[in-house]
Amino acid sequence: MSISARSAAEHQALWQIHACVLLWGFTAILGKLIALPAMALVIWRVGIVAAALALVPRVWREVRALGVRNTALFAAISGVIGVHWLAFFAAIKIANASVAVACLALSSIFAAIVEPTLTGRRHQWDELALGVLAIPGVWLLVGGVPAGMQAGVVIGTAAAFLTALFAALNKRYVTRGDPAAITFVQMTGSGLFLVLVGALSLGPEATLQRPSLGDFGWLLLLALVCTLLPFLLFLRALRHITAFTTQLALNLEPVYAIIIAALLFREYAELTPQFYIGVALILAVVFAQPYLQRRWRGGAPDSMRS
Repeated sequence: MSISARSAAEHQALWQIHACVLLWGFTAILGKLIALPAMALVIWRVGIVAAALALVPRVWREVRALGVRNTALFAAISGVIGVHWLAFFAAIKIANASVAVACLALSSIFAAIVEPTLTGRRHQWDELALGVLAIPGVWLLVGGVPAGMQAGVVIGTAAAFLTALFAALNKRYVTRGDPAAITFVQMTGSGLFLVLVGALSLGPEATLQRPSLGDFGWLLLLALVCTLLPFLLFLRALRHITAFTTQLALNLEPVYAIIIAALLFREYAELTPQFYIGVALILAVVFAQPYLQRRWRGGAPDSMRS
């Protein structure tokens, strides 16, 4: 590929990755619009995605190529993914979209602790220092929400930890199969796991609650436009840009979501300036993380190497 063609491909990839992040930013907005409880919402979401992938013959061929052992491995990881989404949408229902995505911004900081633990590499002092720098932001965020929403902060923080956990697990094993096949296994596994948990804890009727016609339309948007489409854009973009650039773009997701929530739902009326100062401090640490690691280590941090 010529230099000009490579530059054009990279430019297109940057637009694709930002479109992907913007679509993911709408996930929290749709979670607020859909009236279903969190459990039913997630089950319908992953079910629609799995059904869409099941219509592609190549996906079935790649799933067979995974083998029993790898299929079981990715199915096990799917339980973590399912609980993450359950916690994320529960945080939206208990608090609001802005609080949930603000907590999700902590996932990069959790990843700095979780990934070395799972991969066996040594913890880096700079990663731990960045985690400590985020603490004042978390303190301000918690103090900036009404008392009735603070449970949403706790659940949203758990969702952020689970994001870091399943991302580290997927990163470790993702080379074992085709991404579309892995996604199909994990969407199907997440749905089945949550159906089982929900049936035992809430009962089958509450777990498999049927959406209204309006909710079903929002669910289709959530599953196909805000899940499958960005997944395809993300994979295409990764062929032409570095993981470092990708991570910087992904950090914009909570920014987009908070702005959209403010415009659509006027959520700023429910939150204090202290909340937004806390969010700004957390995002500052998240955005500074890759730059500071490059500077302190004299190169791209391990987690950002392409």
